Amino acid sequence: MGENLIAEINEDYQQNIPGDMNEEKDFEWYLNEAIEDPYISRSAYQRVSDMFEFYGKDEEVITGRDIYKMVSEDPLDDGENVFYGNEFHDFVNKYVDILKNGAQDMELKKKLILLAGPVGAAKSHFDRRVREYFEDYTRREDGRMYTFKWTNLTELNTKHNKIQDPREDEVKSPMNQDPLALLPKGDLKKEILYQMNENLDESYSIRMDQNLDPVSAFYMEKFLEKYDDDLESVLNNHIEVERLVADENRKEAIATFVPQDPKNQDESELTGEFMVSKKEFYGPGDPRAFSYSGAFCNANRGIFSGEELLKLQTEFLYDFLHATEERWIQPRGNNPKVDIDSVIVGRTNMPELKEKADDEKMEAFNSRTLRIDVPYILEYEEEAKIYERSLKNSDNDTHIEPHTFELAGLFAVMSRLEEPDFPEDSSLSELNIDMLDKAKLYNGDELDVSNKYDIDKIKDESDEMADLIEGMEGISPRFINEAINYAIMENNRKGKDFVSPLNVFRTIENEMPKKGTIKDRDIEHYLDNLEAVKDEYTQRAENDVRRAIAYDEDEITEMGEKYLEEVTAYIDDTTLEDQFTGQKREPDESFMRDVEKKVGVNKDMKDSFRREISNWLARRAHKGEPLDPTENERLRNAIEMKAWDDKKDNINFKSMVKKSDDELEEPEWIENLKKIGYSEGGAREVLNFAGAKIAKEESE
Repeated sequence: MGENLIAEINEDYQQNIPGDMNEEKDFEWYLNEAIEDPYISRSAYQRVSDMFEFYGKDEEVITGRDIYKMVSEDPLDDGENVFYGNEFHDFVNKYVDILKNGAQDMELKKKLILLAGPVGAAKSHFDRRVREYFEDYTRREDGRMYTFKWTNLTELNTKHNKIQDPREDEVKSPMNQDPLALLPKGDLKKEILYQMNENLDESYSIRMDQNLDPVSAFYMEKFLEKYDDDLESVLNNHIEVERLVADENRKEAIATFVPQDPKNQDESELTGEFMVSKKEFYGPGDPRAFSYSGAFCNANRGIFSGEELLKLQTEFLYDFLHATEERWIQPRGNNPKVDIDSVIVGRTNMPELKEKADDEKMEAFNSRTLRIDVPYILEYEEEAKIYERSLKNSDNDTHIEPHTFELAGLFAVMSRLEEPDFPEDSSLSELNIDMLDKAKLYNGDELDVSNKYDIDKIKDESDEMADLIEGMEGISPRFINEAINYAIMENNRKGKDFVSPLNVFRTIENEMPKKGTIKDRDIEHYLDNLEAVKDEYTQRAENDVRRAIAYDEDEITEMGEKYLEEVTAYIDDTTLEDQFTGQKREPDESFMRDVEKKVGVNKDMKDSFRREISNWLARRAHKGEPLDPTENERLRNAIEMKAWDDKKDNINFKSMVKKSDDELEEPEWIENLKKIGYSEGGAREVLNFAGAKIAKEESE
């Protein structure tokens, strides 16, 4: 920043204003521009659909799933609002597919898109980000759109008859309609649209079959009378085209509808109302006296977003029937119907959805609703990123110890899954996994090579067993975030500058019974899950401590590279050169078995495990990734356990147990733990917690 800060602020502000925002354009300019660049006349579905493509996407090779960068990278705000989890990307793919269907004017355009899911599943956050991106998109050249205003309206007045209020010499199209709506129906309009679509290289076409809004229709009629049906004079003298930028705060092409009192709604909130001040001049029933300020009106050309729609009374929801099916609304009074063009999106939580599901009065509404489930995340490492982001965006600098976010996420994910108790007639009935195993599988963790798990089949059968698909019920990210924050506050009061998994586990246990959203009948089940997660933490903590007191990274890497070399020769049926004698030798079977036994690979399973490692090497080589043996979790665990067995006889386990506050652990152990992410206090805690267990195990 320089000395003239205000000038810099102004320059930054000016850069955000579209270049032609304040330019006066006539109707003929717009016609020529639309023929040359028909994208400016897209429908709401077409424009919102193209918006997702505009900000970029990647395609997953294996699944074919599109990963839209609006969601995965958030280019607009430098990654501050990214979304996580395969389930969420699946939802976004369904959402965009519906937009593309609507862009082609197919059946799904006639549906209300209803985002349904549990509290905290990011429905509202996603919906808000779509609206914010739409605002940005319409400011850009690729997303530009235009509307029109009527000018010189007081020319309608005569000496004896004041048709137009002198205070309103200019009136903007109250529905922000596309200027093409001014074209009369006929062969020439068809020819213009044909030429536009000839210049449009898309799977959709420009249609423009809207009628003029009632106010514009009134002025068109009056001016045609004045000019003896000379449409050219009307368009040249009284129409001015202007840039339209979506703006939620100004209610331009975006509208949010929030039920204030679900049992006492007013239809005018959706469709508008007559204004008393204008009725005095224009008279009752005159379209100019009507305020097109309802949410459906404000959303024209863009996005309508309704919050918790199913809390509304059934009768009030009927307004959505015409808005979705016929794409018009019927304002109160004697007003004619008004065509609308918008993507209509609603949101609801699961209690309201269940309540309305069996309501016969809701049949018509449900038939015009396209429900998309927005489940919780089912990969615990992705879930952990939510907690990490939440704390990152705060000013608190408490150190979060290793495994804290991941294991909190693991607990949350386990609450969202169906028990892996498959029916006897299922091919999965003999699958020997528990809830913890299932959560790990969903995360992509390897269990053991004795079972080849078909994850897709497990998910499909689990969804069939559930009342709703997995992830639609369970512990919300909000509860876990609150528990982490409570743990931070408690530790800060005690003068501790760190939070560990043990602190968060304790807070979860204390807070669950107090949380009204967690049913009493579920708490016992959740506590069982928490015990399993505690056991998982114990294993991880012990492994970290072993690594700190016995492992040398260079030795681990060297041993891993040796194993990879031996396995590659074994799989390829080739010999190796002895590093001491230079003689050809067979792969070292004894060494490979010593490593493999550490992760439970018996003699019958060794070939399968070795092929797995070989395939892993091939995949990394194909991607150009370094062939680092420590990057393979199962192999690293095996090598570390072998290194532990090789060194443990030289460790003084008594020194691992702290006998008093004055007695310190070995300083190098603390430093080694700090190297893998622990704080000073956290390192001492994990040594006290896991060190005692290790000492006991080894002494036995």
